[in-house]
Amino acid sequence: MASTARAAPEAVQVTDRCTARAFVDTYVAAYADAYDRKGRIPEELLDRMAAAGLWAPFLPPEVGGAGMDMVTLGEVHEEVGRGCSSVRSLLTVHTMVSWAVQRWGSQDQRERWAPPLCRGDVVAAFCLSESGAGSDTSGIASTAVQARGGWLLNGVKKWITAGQRADLFLVFARTGASIGAFLVPRNSQGVQVRPIEDMLGTRASMLAEVSFSDVALGPDALLGPSGFTAGMVLTGTLDLGRYSVAVGSVGIIQACLDACAAYAAGRKVGGSALRDLPLIQAKLADMVTDLRAARLLCAEAGRLKDAGDPATIMATWVAKYFASTAAARHASEAVQIHGANGCSPDYPVARYYRDAKVMEIIEGSNEIQRITIAGQADREMVL
Repeated sequence: MASTARAAPEAVQVTDRCTARAFVDTYVAAYADAYDRKGRIPEELLDRMAAAGLWAPFLPPEVGGAGMDMVTLGEVHEEVGRGCSSVRSLLTVHTMVSWAVQRWGSQDQRERWAPPLCRGDVVAAFCLSESGAGSDTSGIASTAVQARGGWLLNGVKKWITAGQRADLFLVFARTGASIGAFLVPRNSQGVQVRPIEDMLGTRASMLAEVSFSDVALGPDALLGPSGFTAGMVLTGTLDLGRYSVAVGSVGIIQACLDACAAYAAGRKVGGSALRDLPLIQAKLADMVTDLRAARLLCAEAGRLKDAGDPATIMATWVAKYFASTAAARHASEAVQIHGANGCSPDYPVARYYRDAKVMEIIEGSNEIQRITIAGQADREMVL
């Protein structure tokens, strides 16, 4: 568990898009390229995020949260994604675990974990993916068997965001014919973490491979009833993760638009500003249009979440699919507008390009999303 001895730095509380934008502009955006090169987020920023209340503001005030609604949370994560997709990725997985604990945890689990998750004293990671199981969770090979009144966990999880830094892992494993979710402290005997470096995008998200070798867990490690997880905990947490990725993709589009508008205004071609060329204007117009459309789709998904409407699941699929594909497309155009400069480390659009590609893969690949969206459309036609 992370030390709580460090004094938290001063920071304005993040309560809405405006305060999130100010935080990102002050502490994140200008340093994101450095984080990307170093392959990690510095502890100082993690502490500032804690002081600003960024880790789990959607949790209720009685456990230290702010009771933030999902529409506002989406706006906050969009602003963080505009500044640095790696930082937003840390918030995404922490959000998934924190929400799962509050939604499905026992009273003891909530009392033990929710307050430190809110404060950022405990940083959490979501352990689902394996070498043979990504978007298709039926391939999960990790196992948890009942032993000595508790559980014995074995398996290897891969591509775990925040895995290098996390203090708590939410691990999905087979419990016979079903899947269970287990809260596993990092310092448990048998837990090993291997950093994964030099990834294409979100390079500072501190990815890791996490191995569990005969990890003995008490009965209180199981989150929710056994056999309940696959249908509810997994669906709910993945939905929230997709929502964060969707709004984070909107943030990437906004960052591309800001960078390209500034570059096109200052760059001259044949004596004229780049922004005056019709083809460049067309690219910027498409960015503006897709930015607004993606933002509206995400807002609808958030509104349905706040209303408790199950239609939010499909709305989030659509938002994530549209926003991530748009982010990848416009990040590519941003590099094109910058020309050779766009391929250099001196301009952030190269990072946007790499990060945007990752958005099309994580929390359900776009291929899986298209199948799911089409399937839902077929069912609605039948009904």
